[in-house]
Amino acid sequence: MISLTDTQKIGMGLTGFGVFFLLFGMMLFFDKALLAIGNILFVSGLSFVIGLERTFRFFFQWHKVKATSFFLGGVLVVLMGWPIIGVVLEIYGFFLLFRGFFPVAVGFIRRVPVLGSLLNLPGISSVCIRLSLRELGSKS
Repeated sequence: MISLTDTQKIGMGLTGFGVFFLLFGMMLFFDKALLAIGNILFVSGLSFVIGLERTFRFFFQWHKVKATSFFLGGVLVVLMGWPIIGVVLEIYGFFLLFRGFFPVAVGFIRRVPVLGSLLNLPGISSVCIRLSLRELGSKS
């Protein structure tokens, strides 16, 4: 079992609530207030989980400038009041930021009983393999 400090536990809660508010805001036809609360909770929760310095280093690496600008720009656009455009920018930035983590996540999900069988379906399996190989090839 992984031991978490109290601040990391708070961060997990904030991140979870942030994801919930983001999904709920999208389900309610891109409600500005819910999306703004979700963005603030998600980013603050992430900084609680991994720490302020590591969060800053993660977002502001030179090779992640494009991804960070899209993600944080999307957060800013949502806070300014254009939720659909902001969410599109955020999603693109999120995929650019966390694309190195996707092969690990897919490998973990494949070991989960019900979700693993879904990922092994013919169409989904080929997409997952292609994404994993593309990420492995881009690191070389």
